[in-house]
Amino acid sequence: MDKKLPWYAASAAVLATASVALTATPASAVSAPLHGARIAAHFDLAAGQTPENVALAPGGAAYVTFAAGRQIAEISPGGAVRVLATLPEPADGGVHTPVLGFALTVGITRAGDGTLYFLYATGTPDLTGVWRLRPGGRPQRIAALPAGGLPNGLALDQDTGTLYGTDSVLGTIWRVPSAGGTPTTWSAAPELAGAGFLGANGLKLRGGAVWATNLDRGTVLRIPIRRDGSAGAIRTVATGLAGIDDFGFTGRGDELLAALNGPSEVALVRPDGSHSIVLTPADGLQNPTSLAVRGSTVYVFSAAYVTAQDPNLVVAHLGC
Repeated sequence: MDKKLPWYAASAAVLATASVALTATPASAVSAPLHGARIAAHFDLAAGQTPENVALAPGGAAYVTFAAGRQIAEISPGGAVRVLATLPEPADGGVHTPVLGFALTVGITRAGDGTLYFLYATGTPDLTGVWRLRPGGRPQRIAALPAGGLPNGLALDQDTGTLYGTDSVLGTIWRVPSAGGTPTTWSAAPELAGAGFLGANGLKLRGGAVWATNLDRGTVLRIPIRRDGSAGAIRTVATGLAGIDDFGFTGRGDELLAALNGPSEVALVRPDGSHSIVLTPADGLQNPTSLAVRGSTVYVFSAAYVTAQDPNLVVAHLGC
């Protein structure tokens, strides 16, 4: 995520149920291997519908965290938005949330049975941590995280029942049982630390390793998971990705697409670390925060944190 503006503290309550208008905005700057980029949905900025992270589900639905609204929402394949839960507001309104100064729902991941796990950052010890939402249930905190940190990216290893989450302020990757319990520091390698704003950010699991980004340093990092579950030696996969937030693998080996929040771009990052820009503001991006790939379809969510104009969903397709 990039730097937030003060108006977040006074954002209006999000509507319990809403719908987004689907459009067919033509692409004007999309580059190979992507094509057919369009703005598929617009979200309500004034209502706090600022998508921070996304988890895809079978059948075409997507689950997002609306950061400013402190909400978990389901977006149907047709574009309808259904709010599943609103997290309790901290007693101080969230003003003590580190760096950002407002309470926000952050990373989200989905288990095979439909259970959603997500992170909530409030700057208070009673609410900051890992939360769970079972289908038809109510949100429940299953693990407390330090109030002085800023939990951000989240991924689930379903084989071991382990959640991995980044902390952008503490420069840490946490390990938490999906059943709940006490978090442990899985890695606090220097490469995860910030350099004035936010460090470790997006997080994914792939090929027996944890992959993470560092926003301040513009890097993609890979940390092997050893047989005993501990963290192996960290490796910097790519550099020079200013404002990198979340990312998603394309399905072509270790090739990935990365959301660059500040410049409002998406970069294609190749296994050798080289990269090129494939989506730009001309395609509708406004501070993209999260990215997911389903088959040949790429979903890019923009929160418009700095542009403060049009939080949206841009959809593009991977070429052959």
